Amino acid sequence: MPTFTEARKIILDNVATTNMERVALLDAIGRTLAEDMAAPWDMPPWNNSAMDGFAVRAEDCQGPATLRVTGYIPAGAIATAAVEPGCAIKIMTGAPIPPGADAVVPVEETVEGTDSVKILEQVKKRQHIRFAGEDIKAGDKVLAAGTAITSSGINMLASLGAALVPVFRRLRVAIVSTGDELVELGGQIGQGQIINSNALSLAAAVREIGGEPVIIGIARDNRESHLHLLSQGLQADVLLTSAGVSAGDRDLVREVLTELGVRQLFWKVDIKPGRPTAFAMKDNIPVFSLPGNPVSTMITFEDW
Repeated sequence: MPTFTEARKIILDNVATTNMERVALLDAIGRTLAEDMAAPWDMPPWNNSAMDGFAVRAEDCQGPATLRVTGYIPAGAIATAAVEPGCAIKIMTGAPIPPGADAVVPVEETVEGTDSVKILEQVKKRQHIRFAGEDIKAGDKVLAAGTAITSSGINMLASLGAALVPVFRRLRVAIVSTGDELVELGGQIGQGQIINSNALSLAAAVREIGGEPVIIGIARDNRESHLHLLSQGLQADVLLTSAGVSAGDRDLVREVLTELGVRQLFWKVDIKPGRPTAFAMKDNIPVFSLPGNPVSTMITFEDW
């Protein structure tokens, strides 16, 4: 019986990634990057103001000083005129730093006049300036292959101009539940029967990690039903089964999978809950056979 670490290594040694495809940026949410993504340019791309205020020369502001205001640079403008000695240029957050300036004074630390501004305190060089490339340099790797793309990743990729994103193709994950006691959601529940909740929770978990769940149905406690549904499940990229994997008289999953040419790599893992978990391969198709107890089912899903 392998330990959790040993079992996980067996799985990772046998599974492979899917092919790559390129999708529109918003369609990449929840997907997994198939290639490293590098910055095509510096971030920020130019020296810019971190505050609304005034671009100045620090040497003109070694104490309280009054400077002549000679211009205005909003965000999106181009800074052409230089800050001359004894002068300042009004500047907005994100606007490019004009030539000659080496600091920005926040508007809250000034008293603005009609064509002048009073600087209230000593100014330090480089203060409140975001310098080109200080966050990311052109060519830096910003997201690595294998990264799950989140909303913050979308922001970063958009900032770098990535309209199309290389991702791994979504896995189609077949889900087969087993047991005569199961009833599908919405069906009539008889004596001794329960709703097939595992199929729905597994489908939701698959969707949460970017897969495409395919609920095949309930394999009843006979060989023919198992053969029929497990054969269908083996047409997907991954097969998940729930229950029927222990040592009971009606636990048929492992036996029928073997009949279908599936090669078992381990059965039972030294964990609790979830010990009667099996992992197998049919050619390049991984097969995970999980316990039927809902808690054990979801814990083992998260484990692997």
